[in-house]
Amino acid sequence: MFVGTQYPIHSDNDYKLLAQLGVNHINGFPPGSADTWTTDVLSKYRQKVESYGIAVDMIALPIGTKPEDNQSPNITLGISPDRDREIEICQDIIRACGQSGIPAVKYRLFIIGITRTEPKYGRGGSLRSSFHWNEIDQNEPPGVWGEVSADEYWERIDYFLERIVPVAEEYKVKLACHPHDPYTPDGYRGVSRVLGTVDGMKKFVQMHESSIHGLNFCQGTVSEMLDDPSTEIFDVIRWFGKRDKIFNVHFRNISGKKLEFEETFPDEGDVDMLKAARTYKEVGYKGMLMPDHAPAVAGENAATVAFAYCYGYIRAVLQSIDALND
Repeated sequence: MFVGTQYPIHSDNDYKLLAQLGVNHINGFPPGSADTWTTDVLSKYRQKVESYGIAVDMIALPIGTKPEDNQSPNITLGISPDRDREIEICQDIIRACGQSGIPAVKYRLFIIGITRTEPKYGRGGSLRSSFHWNEIDQNEPPGVWGEVSADEYWERIDYFLERIVPVAEEYKVKLACHPHDPYTPDGYRGVSRVLGTVDGMKKFVQMHESSIHGLNFCQGTVSEMLDDPSTEIFDVIRWFGKRDKIFNVHFRNISGKKLEFEETFPDEGDVDMLKAARTYKEVGYKGMLMPDHAPAVAGENAATVAFAYCYGYIRAVLQSIDALND
């Protein structure tokens, strides 16, 4: 395992900084719009990143978190023939990844975005992204998507996988899907978020079964599905890890539980992150551990500083589990 990141790159100096911090694997951000990502574009991008000593382990398909901010809204809205054109772009990106040496893509199949309530204060006055069900408008109406039952959502997911998995198999590109963040009760805003439970995730990875079909395993999001993350998360890691369904890890901690949580720095939440890392190693996971979010901190370049703290923590955790096995 190794430290990774999906932190946006704003200049070439950001690549230098990542290399200096020991982050040598990334989820990349190729230039231009996704429909221009040809094999040539991705090859040149990969070579540029590699010139800094960094590997591009995956890139993102252009499927956003909610229809109104989404390059490919019709995939999750289930509207044909528009979704077919959007799926074709995803297929082309997968082919280009396979031909340019990028081994994986990540994606989301969200309808409702990442739902949060007002931030809470954390350590030293930092701000934590939070979700408290009792603070939310539980009767907020559906958006442009209308009512979406569990069966309808599964049909849309199946439609997408049926057309994507064979292409990914042909080009040997792994597909890493992010679960729904956070869990919400069925019917919230008219939607049953089928990838917002562990059982839903298990069903998902067994659809169109393939060695290239798995998860962008967001440990923070999965913890948000559980009644007691501090005890339950390890067996969830084992279930997916033993089946080789974990292709990337968002190594994030939380304080709280299902419907009532705050995102924390990795060293201060409820989950024993050293034990989590040892569990990934136990199941043979060999990919990136990366921060996906971090609390907001004070000062200039605040997000860069917060993420740098997380990189250092992850490096220390990885060194620790190696030392414990010596």
